[in-house]
Amino acid sequence: MKLTSKGRYAVMALVDLARFNNINPVSLRDISLRQGISLDYLEQIFSKLRKKEIVQSVRGNQGGYVLNKKAKEIKLTNIFDAVDEKIKTVQCKKESKKGCNGKSTKCLTHNLWDELENHINDFFEKKSLEDLVQDNTERRI
Repeated sequence: MKLTSKGRYAVMALVDLARFNNINPVSLRDISLRQGISLDYLEQIFSKLRKKEIVQSVRGNQGGYVLNKKAKEIKLTNIFDAVDEKIKTVQCKKESKKGCNGKSTKCLTHNLWDELENHINDFFEKKSLEDLVQDNTERRI
């Protein structure tokens, strides 16, 4: 299983945004500087997040981005879905009778990896942006 930088950066950027969301819209430039993520890459990520209505853009001098929902309503699975990040531990499709190894049957450990994928996705479904903001705040105290 591999979580790409796109998924990791989307979560990092949204946690950063959620920390400052109550004050003013947050510019991607500020997120870029604080998190060390390329501004061009953030623009690509936020375009996808905006299309999935996780964030909305605010124009003007004090413009930037704000969350479209409360941080506790945005689950990590919503973020991964918005940026086309798939959490998969097996290469084959679940409904396929053909296995990952190209043979007509699934490998001996297929059910193990499938179960792990379910646990991971359940974990991400239970975690919200608010959880990550609070966790980060508690560690700084």
